[in-house]
Amino acid sequence: MRLVHYTNANAAMSILSNQEVWMRKTNCMNDFSEVVHGQSCLRRAYNGDIGKRFKELLNDIHPGMAEEFEKLADGWWRYFETESYIACVSEHLDDEDKFGRLSMWRAYSESTGVAIVLNNTPFLSPSDALKAYTSPVEYLAEDEFEHKFNEIILNIENNIQFLKEIPKDYIINFAFEMLRFSIYSTKHPGFKEEREWRVIYSPFLGASDKLVKSVEVINGVPQPVYKIPLKDYPDEGFVGAEIPQLIDRIIIGPTEFPDALREAFTMLLGDAGVESPESRVFVSNIPLR
Repeated sequence: MRLVHYTNANAAMSILSNQEVWMRKTNCMNDFSEVVHGQSCLRRAYNGDIGKRFKELLNDIHPGMAEEFEKLADGWWRYFETESYIACVSEHLDDEDKFGRLSMWRAYSESTGVAIVLNNTPFLSPSDALKAYTSPVEYLAEDEFEHKFNEIILNIENNIQFLKEIPKDYIINFAFEMLRFSIYSTKHPGFKEEREWRVIYSPFLGASDKLVKSVEVINGVPQPVYKIPLKDYPDEGFVGAEIPQLIDRIIIGPTEFPDALREAFTMLLGDAGVESPESRVFVSNIPLR
């Protein structure tokens, strides 16, 4: 499966010219509920019967572990919303190669939309090189979230003896990461058609020496961003991120200037080291009203 980033032509040009992708603070993104919905789902589940059973199981594995886990989670809770950075992509289907996806053009194209279709290698390779991690999004209402949480409870119950053999700190860290990613990777089911994946970076839990922090103006708002260099780190298992290998194709969205944009992005790909760049740029003639 390939992934795709829908954006405007100016942002797409910046990605190719600077060979970097920006990660934005969750509370500065298009939809402020990016993390708030996940937090709400988790609070409801954790404060109900499911959370009570979860804590009972933690204490059954190691006495007093639930209290230590809650102390850790409470200490970091406020940072989840205010100090986390995300870059968003979507799943790209084969039958979208020619036209792209109408709903995404409507949401992100403005007057000059561009879809950058990406090969999946750097997203799926297990690596700690960037200390930024990929996660697919699940689109869940609160009751659906509780159902998913209950599946975890059942798995713990079915493997309780095995878990008792694992050191307490190890389990606490895994439980913390599970709940943290459930917040970042849960969205309202109304967004389901986006088929989103996220690259998530939490500098307060592990700073990267490869991501660059700066202040940029986005839609008139100065804000901090972290920049991911489109660069391979093969010694650390991170490959496929450089533009010639990363970009499968570029689709020019509905616009008054398709020929100019096609020529421009062909040049940009060529400047980035892509061979036969004209073979990777396509114009969508999907009618957008």
